[in-house]
Amino acid sequence: EAQRELDQAGGQSPGGAQRLEPGQVGVAVARGERPPKEDNGTEGGTPPKEDIRETAREMIKDRIVRLDDRRMEELVAALLRAMGYRTRISPIGPDRGVDVFASPDGLGLETPRIKVEVKHRRNTAMGAHDLRSFLGALREGDRGLYVSTGGFSREARYEAVRSRIPVTLIDLDELAELIVAHYDRFDLEGRALVPLVQVYWPAD
Repeated sequence: EAQRELDQAGGQSPGGAQRLEPGQVGVAVARGERPPKEDNGTEGGTPPKEDIRETAREMIKDRIVRLDDRRMEELVAALLRAMGYRTRISPIGPDRGVDVFASPDGLGLETPRIKVEVKHRRNTAMGAHDLRSFLGALREGDRGLYVSTGGFSREARYEAVRSRIPVTLIDLDELAELIVAHYDRFDLEGRALVPLVQVYWPAD
């Protein structure tokens, strides 16, 4: 169920950050950043909505990338809390391949038990060896979530597909989509890591 929820949330529109009134369209923008200006090549024109959404997504990803490794782990934990789980973040030091632990009760007595590895290396894709090391820390009944801002190699994605333990891979694009989709349920700690505001413009 956890894997299905993560996958479904990753495909949601950025408009999921906040309910919109009828006749309005919205997009989340990183707080402190200016929304895209109206410019479609003609003075006073408005760019297509998808262009504005894409610009906003890039701004949000830039804000995520600015976080250090520890705050990235905290951001992933905040996302899981927004999705209904209770979380624990491993203390600084050797974590045996698990940076964040999540489950419905926070103790691991209820399923699913989600073990999370977070790699914040934007220019470094995780390979098959990295994924196998992570899978080696999982046990029967666990669910794996591997977050890599640098993405994954084709071989790593193949390892995930063939794994006997369910594992979901989340890259930077998917992480940003999940954050926006569940942002209305983020707690104050999570919102402080990536502050977003909702921008509106008239619908067609």
